[in-house]
Amino acid sequence: MSYSQEDTICAIATAQGGAIGVIRVSGPLAIAHTSAIFKCAKVGKRLEDCQPYSLTYGHITDGTEIVDEVMVSLFKAPHSYTGEDSTEIACHGSPYILQRVIQLLISQGCRLAQPGEYTQRAFLNGKMDLSQAEAVADLIASTSAATHRLAMNQMRGGFSKQLATLRDELLKFTSLIELELDFSDHEDLEFADRKELHELANHIEQVIAKLVDSFEVGNAIKRGVPVAIIGETNVGKSTLLNALLCEDRAIVSEISGTTRDVIEDTINIQGITFRFIDTAGIRQTSDVIENMGIERTFQQIDQASIVLWMLDATCALRQYNDLQAQILPHCEGKQLILVYNKEDLASALPSPSIACEHIAISAKRGTHLDELKQLLVQCAHLPEISQADVIVTNARHHEALTHALEAIQRVQQGMDMGISGDFLAQDIRECIHHLSDIVGEVTTDDTLQFIFKHFCVGK
Repeated sequence: MSYSQEDTICAIATAQGGAIGVIRVSGPLAIAHTSAIFKCAKVGKRLEDCQPYSLTYGHITDGTEIVDEVMVSLFKAPHSYTGEDSTEIACHGSPYILQRVIQLLISQGCRLAQPGEYTQRAFLNGKMDLSQAEAVADLIASTSAATHRLAMNQMRGGFSKQLATLRDELLKFTSLIELELDFSDHEDLEFADRKELHELANHIEQVIAKLVDSFEVGNAIKRGVPVAIIGETNVGKSTLLNALLCEDRAIVSEISGTTRDVIEDTINIQGITFRFIDTAGIRQTSDVIENMGIERTFQQIDQASIVLWMLDATCALRQYNDLQAQILPHCEGKQLILVYNKEDLASALPSPSIACEHIAISAKRGTHLDELKQLLVQCAHLPEISQADVIVTNARHHEALTHALEAIQRVQQGMDMGISGDFLAQDIRECIHHLSDIVGEVTTDDTLQFIFKHFCVGK
């Protein structure tokens, strides 16, 4: 993105199709440009004279005719979302009206906002740090109670406060160590108590390690718990996916090998998002394309947290024995559920020879699907998320924390080895650098561009 903060920007901030549409204007001339196309209903009243945080009724005009009846909200710097003078024009949701108002604002000197530009200005103007800004995008994209709660907690600054505390403690010690370097001719002079520093490093290592480890849970909450549906051809994998989604997402046919590539979709069960992957049936075949699909099946098993191994209840033991040598090695460390499908056609069901969950269903008739959903929730092992929980969901944060963890571990190792203060100070500064990168204190322009270009226009 290439633009100036001196520009006054405008954009439609609401989705099309609603009864009301909102246009946001922000920048040094936001009030003047809005006032130029807005006529207050009260005779003699100007928008510039209105009190901040007030709503004013009037009309948008093009100079000769009325475009729409609107309400204009007024915000004055620095007390606005962006920290700049801002207005929000609430008009009728007609696409024609919204575009007409945008055109009038542009004719006054506004330019169209780029994706994420409002939130980027809020960050640059000190209204929020970078992790809070990223949480805005997560909040907009939240699809479950858990993702909403995590985004709200991060947006309120819970994550930032924890990192700021760690960074401030490290800053205190690195300043003392660097002070020692200024008096290097006094070898026995020690400003930074090494025992206290060791205890601090151990504490910080534990906190950062916990945050790094939380990313697996956070990623599952944010993107959905990956569930691979596997088994032989024609055992009902696609039928099950369609039944869970309540739509014909996958092709169902009596012809073997219909599914040749992975089909993926999500469903929310009890506030948890599950990402289901319907895979190609596993069998011996000379079809090159089908074999490629089967190879991808095993790749999906490796990436899944939960594996639904579907077995035809009428021949479950034979299918299990045929495929166990291929499938079970890929399921180590995962939650495996044996799903006996077509239970209505089977006289008896075999007991699994391995310790895992199992359930009998009929995907076609929809029987016992609620029990299967409950079993999935249990196997997800996701913790209850409270407002105080700090769980990492952002891959950029995870990378920075991983580097910070490596740096603080070098500090611990260095103190155990008795290395000099200048090397300790270097590793402490590196840890501080990576913690600061998360909240945006040392972030490059390239990083900012990458983050904010993924926001929606109007936010």
